[in-house]
Amino acid sequence: MQFPSLRKNVTGTITAGNQYLSLPNDYLSTFSIAIINSTTGAYSYLLNKDVNFIREAFPIPSATGTPTHYALFGSQYSYPTALSVILGPTPDQSYSTELHYFYYPTSIVQGIITIIAVNSIGSNYIPGLYVNVPFSYYSTSGNQSGTGGYGDVLVGANGTIVSVTLQNGGNFYQSGDLLTVNTSYLGGSSTASGFNFSVSSVNNSNGMSWLGDNFDPVLLYGSMREAMIFMKGEADMVKYYEDKYQEALQLAIRLGNGMERGDAYRDGQTKLNTNLRGNVVL
Repeated sequence: MQFPSLRKNVTGTITAGNQYLSLPNDYLSTFSIAIINSTTGAYSYLLNKDVNFIREAFPIPSATGTPTHYALFGSQYSYPTALSVILGPTPDQSYSTELHYFYYPTSIVQGIITIIAVNSIGSNYIPGLYVNVPFSYYSTSGNQSGTGGYGDVLVGANGTIVSVTLQNGGNFYQSGDLLTVNTSYLGGSSTASGFNFSVSSVNNSNGMSWLGDNFDPVLLYGSMREAMIFMKGEADMVKYYEDKYQEALQLAIRLGNGMERGDAYRDGQTKLNTNLRGNVVL
């Protein structure tokens, strides 16, 4: 279901001589890409093709012009979670661009760590790379509900922390939480101390989501269905929640693929055939 409510608009710049355009981290699929004329402000929408078409139609990357086509190119090597598009032809100058796209909805899981910052590199840790080590709270004050976060910690030759790479953001953390990694996971030195880092930002800090706010039956019955299967519930109960989930999905499809894509002026008001002719009791 491609809800119009789950679309975003962003603007950016296509650079002269650069055939590639990076897409936002929450990109899911394209609704439209346009370049904007710097003089008139007119929009020119690019046509979506595949990479083979771009390579064949515009075989010489150094041959430049006003882009007319694009293709989803894939992830970037340096940042594999981000996608990019390839343009044809290669831009002959810098252009303003507008991307209208469907985005990944905010996770319903509250307090997933997204960014961390090292405050103190500590001392006397045993050098090495420690992979997937769990995070713990540095002090007993403040929020203590976060759990499940872990990452990779690199300790330098001098026994101080070089870097912390987040691998899993866990849940129920809050911005400002002060975290560390127990020394037992970092070589077990009895004199190591001082290393800590803070949570700079989290995803969905208040536990709210578009689905929960606007179409909670899908979320409720989908969760109940999964829970019943996980608990090996009776087949009739699994079927009950499956049926309720499918009913909720049909209503969501009616909204996303129907009602949000029309209006009374173009489509007329909704009229139902009551089929009561000859059976009306006055």
